[in-house]
Amino acid sequence: MTTRIPKELRESYVAHGQGHVFKYVDSGIVDDEQLDTFISQLSSIDPAHVNALHVSSMSVSDSDKSKTVMEPIESFGSLESASAVDKARWFTTGLNAISDGKVAVVVLSGGQGSRLGFDGPKGMYDIGLPSGKTLFQLQAERLLRVCELASSSTGGHGFRVPWYIMTSPLNDTATREFFESKQYFGMPKNDVFFFSQGTLPCTTREGKIILESTSRVAMAPDGNGGIYPALKKHGALEDMRVRGVEHLHVFSIDNALVRVADPYFIGYCIENDADCGNKSVWKSSPDEKVGIIVKCDGKPSVVEYSEMSIEACERRDLNGKLTFGAGNICNHYFSRVFLEDTVLPNFADMYHVAHKKIPEAIGEHGETTKPSSNNGIKLESFIFDVFPLSKNMVLFEASRVDEFAPVKNPPGTDSDSPDTARTLISDQAKSWAVAARSQSGEIEYEGLCEISPLVSYVGEGLSKRLGELAMGPFHLE
Repeated sequence: MTTRIPKELRESYVAHGQGHVFKYVDSGIVDDEQLDTFISQLSSIDPAHVNALHVSSMSVSDSDKSKTVMEPIESFGSLESASAVDKARWFTTGLNAISDGKVAVVVLSGGQGSRLGFDGPKGMYDIGLPSGKTLFQLQAERLLRVCELASSSTGGHGFRVPWYIMTSPLNDTATREFFESKQYFGMPKNDVFFFSQGTLPCTTREGKIILESTSRVAMAPDGNGGIYPALKKHGALEDMRVRGVEHLHVFSIDNALVRVADPYFIGYCIENDADCGNKSVWKSSPDEKVGIIVKCDGKPSVVEYSEMSIEACERRDLNGKLTFGAGNICNHYFSRVFLEDTVLPNFADMYHVAHKKIPEAIGEHGETTKPSSNNGIKLESFIFDVFPLSKNMVLFEASRVDEFAPVKNPPGTDSDSPDTARTLISDQAKSWAVAARSQSGEIEYEGLCEISPLVSYVGEGLSKRLGELAMGPFHLE
């Protein structure tokens, strides 16, 4: 038995039934350099916490879902059906919250662009617009523009919305370096806060930590629901509290049309005293494979397409609208107090079990092998797992063509690809141009068009640039 393992570290693992992690160290086949790295990794893991998560997660059975009563959420806000007065009031309420320094945005950007054929963080991906802007830049410029609108509406100066960027251990360094190289896209450096989502050890079904090599624990990302413990662990929630932030707009990096710090959405949530809010687009067809916002046993929840019956998917109301059609697009509102006082104290019970084939060190010499069948489990959580904890959650319906352009599939794919996102952005620019020229005669625009988010957030401010919109294709910066 090597004495290089700190006594307290060994005792902690042994006391919690995880002493087997020292097997190869004690057999003498781990060299000093590997051992230093291994000790560092083990020191970052709390075996008591691993055991507690395993027990709570394994106690939850998927069969419980069949016992729930599912109902549609019937009351919600909608930009499409709201009156002009309501929309203007929501927008003003949201802008006022921004001008008061009470709003922050959080983007989930831990993913890589592998499915897009891109070797790097997805936020650094260029979807092929005339400007060559990446997903990160599009979102940064929308944030800058909405701050400008807040400033103009209140007669103030220099309103700022902090941007919290959740990375992953895989892309954290690359993301930070990218922002540095781009001078943070014009944002103050101290308003951009990077924090990495967590990882959890993989275990056997019995709860034993799996070694993927003689000197490394097998780890896996904890899902996008890992945002909650990560916000606390890395000091982001405390930073928000110090700044006076009360309202969070949280969304995924892969939506090229997301309205960052959307005043309509934030204003609606504030007016309704919501602790949690979900922006949705209605399903385009019964078989669209997207999770749906519903009530399960009276509590707001997300039900996956695969968990719904064909009858439920196809059910329509008297107007022909899908009854269960509120598609979840990973676009959320949370009050900071809700996260601190309700979510975090209850989050340990929200992990799901995923049975996986996990590379494992086996045998006397610890050769790493990939099993032919599932040999272990990964624990993951989803950002919407906290919805049932809400005491007042609201749903907000947005326009698909105006706010949802996911970039998930490789170029050349018919849906949710850089090509479809690029087309949606171009179509939006054309519609804004037509609206701006309404007093000067309409025009049919052809080709790829683009209006910089720095120029317009929702189509405003184009009347001064009608000359540049006289013919297409156009590109306004």
